[in-house]
Amino acid sequence: MSDSLYDDLGVAKTASADEIKAAYKKLARKYHPDLNPGDSDAEDRFKRASAAYDVLRDDEKRKLYDEFGEDATRIGFDPEQARAHKRWQEQASWRPGGQRAQSFESDADLFESLFGGRRRGPRKGQDIRADLVTDFRSAALGGVRRLSFGDGRAMDVRIPPGVDDGGSIRLRGQGMPGGDGAPAGDLVITLHVEPDPVFRREGLDLHVDLPITVVEAVRGAGVEVPTLDGRVRLRVPAGSQTGQTLRLKGKGIARSDRAPGDLYAHLVVHAPDGELPDEVLDALAASYKTDVRSALWETA
Repeated sequence: MSDSLYDDLGVAKTASADEIKAAYKKLARKYHPDLNPGDSDAEDRFKRASAAYDVLRDDEKRKLYDEFGEDATRIGFDPEQARAHKRWQEQASWRPGGQRAQSFESDADLFESLFGGRRRGPRKGQDIRADLVTDFRSAALGGVRRLSFGDGRAMDVRIPPGVDDGGSIRLRGQGMPGGDGAPAGDLVITLHVEPDPVFRREGLDLHVDLPITVVEAVRGAGVEVPTLDGRVRLRVPAGSQTGQTLRLKGKGIARSDRAPGDLYAHLVVHAPDGELPDEVLDALAASYKTDVRSALWETA
């Protein structure tokens, strides 16, 4: 176990946002469960790094963590309530006789006790806010993730297809109980989607880098492309170049409230990783009809 979220990412407390992001990406590439099947230690390391990144990448969450420590990461944590309780403790420490008053649930309760205010009518229960980390494909296709509470309780949360990173789910009546028969508050869950080693998401569109060989680029070829629901064969046109983009319509993220996005395959031409005979290289060099760097000199 580490002493802090900063330790979980291996960065200093003064680390910049870019340093935090870079550290997480490095750990994700090393410890992702897909790359370490059956390795429970790697899975635990990945989960701790993901949990730390979820807090430290968010400026507001990071400030709260720096102010309150681990308490700020607990489900239902209320910073204003924590500050009110701290102020109350400071006030109680200098009261005559050192007497301690009852605890307060919120600033409103503290105000009512100090100044004799009374609640007017039943109050709806407070909302509880929680964070839930989910993998990319569960967020894209929908799924069920288990949410654990600090008191040992747990519940299964159904994730709707197509939810984005930072999206929220509101569960009515799952928050704090109301007073005097008032309805309970809600449970508001903010979802944090782990990066995927293959896909990048922009809105409902997906992007993937598709490696092809020099021969496939020159001649054209049918190659397989990964999608969320399996492999699809895509035709690479002859004379393709690195950076060229091919679109698969409707193969992006699907949601019930709008048309599905598209998948964009970005071609990346890979040179051979083995030796080629000189005559092959000479023939390849002779096949270029234009200077591939001519665009560099047009404005130079």
